[in-house]
Amino acid sequence: MSPTRTDQNPADHPNHPDRPELRKVMEEMVESGFTGVTLRVHDERGGWVAGAGVSKLGESAKPPTNGHVRIGSNTKTFTATVVLQLVAEGRIGLDTPADDHLPEFGLDRKITVRMLLQHTSGVFNFTGEYYEDGTVVAGIPATTAGREWVDNRFKTYRPEELVRLALSKPARFEPGTDWSYSNTNYVLARLLIEKVTGRSFAEEMRRLILEPLGLSGTAVPDTDPEIPEPHTHAYYRYEEDGRQETVDVTRQNPSWISTGGDMISTTRDLHTFISALAGGRLLPAPLLAEMCTPHPKVGYGLGVFVQDTGDGGTVITHNGGMAGHAALMYSTPDGSRTLTAALNYVDDAALSMATAFHQATQRLVKEVFGGPQAP
Repeated sequence: MSPTRTDQNPADHPNHPDRPELRKVMEEMVESGFTGVTLRVHDERGGWVAGAGVSKLGESAKPPTNGHVRIGSNTKTFTATVVLQLVAEGRIGLDTPADDHLPEFGLDRKITVRMLLQHTSGVFNFTGEYYEDGTVVAGIPATTAGREWVDNRFKTYRPEELVRLALSKPARFEPGTDWSYSNTNYVLARLLIEKVTGRSFAEEMRRLILEPLGLSGTAVPDTDPEIPEPHTHAYYRYEEDGRQETVDVTRQNPSWISTGGDMISTTRDLHTFISALAGGRLLPAPLLAEMCTPHPKVGYGLGVFVQDTGDGGTVITHNGGMAGHAALMYSTPDGSRTLTAALNYVDDAALSMATAFHQATQRLVKEVFGGPQAP
């Protein structure tokens, strides 16, 4: 199915040269199994946006180019930025114990705020831990694969509940001695923001990021299962009695993931955000440098990955997926060139789209950031 521009806002697709190489990647993504893809690039040649595939299974309408999407773990970059803004305001110390602000959880005193943002705290991941030897330790029931997740997708979880479940499990390692991705770190970061400011996470997000940048398409849903129009549809597939069942899970209560990945945004807002962040408009230079200093094990800074493009270049990035929706967010370190995307697909317990997702992101990064581009 050929990619087609679908957004009617002329600011989204000014008269800049077409990009057949990117249209080809999007076509291949749809052929590999993605239901729909929308892609936005801003660089030396200006802005370019296009879509491929369909918005909803069984229908022919294209994905809205600036539709709303559940951005999954891109939420972590927004959250880390708020924490660092509060550090800049002198309200949080980056290397102070998180327990100073959240004594009710009895956190290991060696766990600092920095360790939460960089995933070096060792705290158990409430969505489940996967160890190198193949051992799996289950997390909350909401993340159990199959019909159980579908049937429980409107249940409300409070962030304190997620943290207490995680802390009831053995730590993965001693704080600061290793790296392991844990959604619990960012739920603790949310609670830290709320404790320090006396306001909700959503209020602080609006004060520090959404309103200053004019991100009108971005929201912190908390327990609200709705997603604003326009949007694509997200799906989850499971097997029951030998049959494959596919369910529309676009509406779901995202409190099961909380600030591990609950936010909603658009490709336009993601571009504005990552460009402003990398370009130095949200954080003082020393804190931005801290954010973009990668851990040696996996290249994770404070809420962002610092990724080599393969030819000596670097991108600042975080991607995210959430049960049939996904979002991509990449920028050069100066914010001058960005790639953002929204994807919809059929998710399942086997994470069948993971390989296609990884291959597609590699292709896109190579095409957009692989070298200098002519104006």
